[in-house]
Parts: sequence; structure tokens; C-alpha cells
Amino acid sequence: MKHWRLDDVDWSAFDAGRVDPTVLPLVKAAAMVERNGADYAIYLNRVFPDDPDFRAAADAWAVEEVQHGEALGRWAMLADPGWDFRAAFARYRAGFSIPLDATASVRGSRTGELIARCMVETGTSSYYTALADATEEPVLERVCRLIAADEYRHFKLFYDHMRRYLGRERLGFARRLAIAAGRIRESEDDELAFAYHCANEPASVSYAHERCMRAYMAGAMGFYRPAHIARGMGMIFKTLGLKPHGALSGLATRLAWRALCRRRRRCAMA
Repeated sequence: MKHWRLDDVDWSAFDAGRVDPTVLPLVKAAAMVERNGADYAIYLNRVFPDDPDFRAAADAWAVEEVQHGEALGRWAMLADPGWDFRAAFARYRAGFSIPLDATASVRGSRTGELIARCMVETGTSSYYTALADATEEPVLERVCRLIAADEYRHFKLFYDHMRRYLGRERLGFARRLAIAAGRIRESEDDELAFAYHCANEPASVSYAHERCMRAYMAGAMGFYRPAHIARGMGMIFKTLGLKPHGALSGLATRLAWRALCRRRRRCAMA
């Protein structure tokens, strides 16, 4: 059951004068990825065919993900009345897909699949919190806070199921760390870069992963603050079975913040 609906947002409060033009391309790209959530539910149902409880949870999760895309797309069309969300999403769907014919997790185990989902929800919860804190446009702030809250609940959902499967599959710490790190690296794959392309570049422009990823990251990384990184690191540590708040987590947060700042400077200079 959805925790909120599109009509719960006061769309009449939209203030065009407070729209940051650097935010708009990022919201358009995010709308593509979120709206595509139904495909991931199909994939998860095939990976967990004999687990009706998880399959039901995955289906409910996907409904909320699709709503996130609809909300972001609706806001983007308010901010840019000439933008066609449906047409952009159709382009995205035509050029990007996940392996829907899979019969087992691409992570090698069900525990691994759930670890990967925890990493995704960690990233999205942190990102939408950072964007909500940064924007001055009231409707976008409201939408981002609603989405961020959903994504944190989704993290807990996948975490709880991960704990259940971990008791059966006994994945060692090193393997869990490798899966988590691998999924974090995948945040810069074609899923997001191609979404940026379809949302912001005309069809006459050829897709180039590096260009689109750099453009997206240059904008998105500017919204993060150390508190957002600390929150995300705590969620990562919890997934790995480590103490989410402590000296080690604090050190990892500082290192991650420095890495983000370096990457942000490189993107800005490119």
C-alpha cells in the first residue's frame, strides 16, 4: 500500500521563480530511472519464485518506485512545460533494459541480490535527502522528502529480507563487501547516464556514456554535504554487519567525502 499519493502533493504551490536550472536536468534523469521500477519487480519475482512474501513486497515496492518517477516527471514538466516526460521515457525504454529473463540473481545468490538492493536504496535515500535540503522550490522539496522517506523504508525492507537469507546462505564478510562495492560502482553505468541522455539531449545527438555521466555527476555531487555521506555510510555499514556509527564508520565517511570532493572538482574542470 502506498504511503502517499500524487494528489497528496500541493502542486499549486509550485514556484517557477525558485527553480534552479542546474537541478532540472537531474530531476528529469531521475524520473526516467524511478519510473522504470516495474521491470525490477519482474526480475526480482523471477529470482525469488518460491518466496511469496518477498514477491509481494517487491511488487509493492515497484508501485512506489513508479510513483516516484511520475512525481518527478510531473514536477519537471511544471518546471519545463516544453518537456515531454512520456516521450523521453519511451526513448529510455527503447534503449535500456535489464535482464528480465534471468532465473537467478546476477549477484550469485539471493543474499547478494538483497545486499545490492540495499546499496541502491542507500544511494537514493541519501540523494533525495540532499536534493530536498538544497532546493528552494517548495514542491520539489516536498516530493524529494516523500521519496527519501520511501527509499529509507525500502532499505529496511530489503535489509530485513537480506538478514533472513543470510542465515541460510552464510555469505562471508569479504563476499558481502565485494557485492556492495560492486553495486556502488554500478551507479555510474548506463542506467543513469542513458537516462540523462534521453531526458536532456535531442535524439539527433548520439549517446556518449562518459559525457552524460560527467554532466550528471557534476550537478548531483554539488548537493551533498558531509551529513548526507555519514547517513549513507551508516546504512552501508549496517548492511555489512558492521557498527553503523563509530570510529571506523567516521573514518570511512571522511574518506568518502574527500573522494566526492575530488571527483566533483574533476567533473567541473572537464
